[in-house]
Amino acid sequence: MSQKVSDHLLDRLRAWEVEHVFAYPGDGINGLLAAWGRADDNPRFIQSRHEEMSAFEAVGYAKFSGKIGVCAATSGPGAIHLLNGLYDAKLDHVPVVAIVGQTNRSAMGGSYQQEVDLVSLYKDVASDFCEMVTVPEQLPGVLDRAIRTAVARRSPTALIIPADVQELDYSPPGHAFKMVPSSLGMPQYAPVPGDEDLARAAEVLNAGEKVALLVGQGARGARQEVMAVADRLGAGVAKALLGKDALDDDLPYVTGSIGLLGTRPSYELMVGCDTLLVIGSSFPYTQFLPEFGQARAVQIDIDPHMVGMRYPFEVNLVGDARRTLARLLPLLDTKKHDSWRERIEKNTARWWEVMQRRAAVDADPLNPEYVVHALDGLLPENVILSSDSGSAANWYARHLRLRGAMRGSLSGTLATMGPGVPYAIGAKFAHGDRPAIALVGDGAMQMNGMAELITVAKYYPEWEDPRLIVAVLNNQDLNQVTWEMRAMEGAPQFLPSQSIPDIAYADFARMVGLKGIRVEKPGDVVDAWQAALAADRPCVLDFVTDPAVPPIPPHATLDQIEAAATSVLKGDSDRAAMVRQGFKAKVQEFLPGHRHRTDRPGARDEKDGT
Repeated sequence: MSQKVSDHLLDRLRAWEVEHVFAYPGDGINGLLAAWGRADDNPRFIQSRHEEMSAFEAVGYAKFSGKIGVCAATSGPGAIHLLNGLYDAKLDHVPVVAIVGQTNRSAMGGSYQQEVDLVSLYKDVASDFCEMVTVPEQLPGVLDRAIRTAVARRSPTALIIPADVQELDYSPPGHAFKMVPSSLGMPQYAPVPGDEDLARAAEVLNAGEKVALLVGQGARGARQEVMAVADRLGAGVAKALLGKDALDDDLPYVTGSIGLLGTRPSYELMVGCDTLLVIGSSFPYTQFLPEFGQARAVQIDIDPHMVGMRYPFEVNLVGDARRTLARLLPLLDTKKHDSWRERIEKNTARWWEVMQRRAAVDADPLNPEYVVHALDGLLPENVILSSDSGSAANWYARHLRLRGAMRGSLSGTLATMGPGVPYAIGAKFAHGDRPAIALVGDGAMQMNGMAELITVAKYYPEWEDPRLIVAVLNNQDLNQVTWEMRAMEGAPQFLPSQSIPDIAYADFARMVGLKGIRVEKPGDVVDAWQAALAADRPCVLDFVTDPAVPPIPPHATLDQIEAAATSVLKGDSDRAAMVRQGFKAKVQEFLPGHRHRTDRPGARDEKDGT
């Protein structure tokens, strides 16, 4: 029996050691589905409930495995549904290959059913490589290039395969004119900068007296080198959110996340430094970096297209973070750990005290900060964490201290709703022997997380460690946008857009065969986490949380917070009446930086700017 194009595609994926394809079926890939049957489901076809979830699962798998993620979908609507997840991969620089069907070649241009110009549609999201296979001999070269490009460029790529081409007999490219033979394998390489550039960078860093490091996901493989450089320079280290697991949070000089969801000591680190070293990050918010002209700056990034942005860097080093830092380290002078480092460590210790106090504030019924803060001390040493976008990301960024082998991620740059649960599913297929925890808001849970619990129920029996915990912060409010409207627009909560139903998430989990616990009392929070971590199956924790707990930015002033509070009071709901009684007091107790309360821990000192 001759091998069909679809058979060879799966054979080639196996040769590339692809073990899972996250997908949803449809007649545009019927040829591939038949080939999967002939191949005894190798690589595994992982069926989601929606193509967007397939793409998110591929992204999560790639983020947590270090391998390429592969997703597949049918023509037309299936291919369209993949796009949001593929843009998540594009913006977070994650290697994902999308394989999509297309109508038969004979029907193209005829406004046929489900005919969409996929080459045009995908040319942005898969801008590094997008190709349609029209003859069998084209397949191996196109697939190999898609995989190599995804890995080398850390980006999504796409193969479009018409339905009739999938059914053709496969014939390899020959030794002939206009044939493109191909071969397997991805060479390993790690670029490093030249000696002259390293010397210039060392000169800048050695001249500094108050050095700050900002690390992102590109520094994840350079943990020891980052620690050595920070120690040599007496520096503090802030982390972009995608680099949250790049360095241990329990190191005294690690100030935590930076930006809108970041910490006060990270903000203070950038306000006070005179020298900045950015490693493996394209953190976009310039306003959270030092003022222009305040600091001399050096950047290290493996991608030459990503250097020189965000800040007026004096030296840009293009290279692998670990190898570049290893070559840079001998050129750096050892600085005495003076008042600068002491200030950083003091500010960081004080921040964690503030976080503990904020978590202890009474709320109606649960303080979401307490829910996440209580998890921090219970985290398994090999846990994999995902967070959805929204206010859940604030608490993930500020209250969870990742250390050792712990991993965590979220949609960092696209900041899309919906990836929390599918990221965790992808993580479980990458590491079935490790527990996974997803922190999601009720908005994201209703958007797509509930349906993906069906996927969890389908596959969890095959995971060595069956624990996948979905913690729903259920406040019946699209909370992040609500607070953004209050702070930025001075507008009260607009209920028609912001209010969402209270759904029995734990009941739904039990209905599909998972464990489910609804939590409405502070005294039950720790017990719920412990029960979920001890369970023999995935668990949904439905935490009923207070929407009046504000995700305060680290740079917020009292005037800004009061403006937000005032907007709350414009409403006439019972919730607004409760807020009127206690909101401002809550905010003032834990706002660490405004100038009118210098007696408070963390207050700004007018003289030295700390």
